[in-house]
Amino acid sequence: MKTTGRLAIVGTAAGALVGAALAVAPGAAAGSYNGCTYPRVCFYLTATQWNNGTPSTGYQDVTSGYQNLGSLSRGADYVRNTRNDDRAYLRYIRHSTGGTEYLCVLPNQTAIFSSAYTVTGIRIDTAATCP
Repeated sequence: MKTTGRLAIVGTAAGALVGAALAVAPGAAAGSYNGCTYPRVCFYLTATQWNNGTPSTGYQDVTSGYQNLGSLSRGADYVRNTRNDDRAYLRYIRHSTGGTEYLCVLPNQTAIFSSAYTVTGIRIDTAATCP
């Protein structure tokens, strides 16, 4: 069970993140990673799925609005963006406030959500950087 109030980004650069802890680690070139095949944004519901390299689902379509996440992605602990040139925005709920917030995940980045947050939506954009 997740007990920390942390939200982290792990990859080559930090995405836009407001009001949450941030961890950044170097990564390799974007591509298939940890069971997530290029060019997808993969969701791992549990740390066990992440550790075993078995994502529960992935998204790859560029959209103009947010897609609501289904049962195989909503509330994921880990989200990996393997796209080379596209960012992924994640919509999530911060449980301490009940507010909806957004996180930009650059190519070759992994977002890690603790139990203090529930990821609820995704939007993939054709831009490699976050504003």
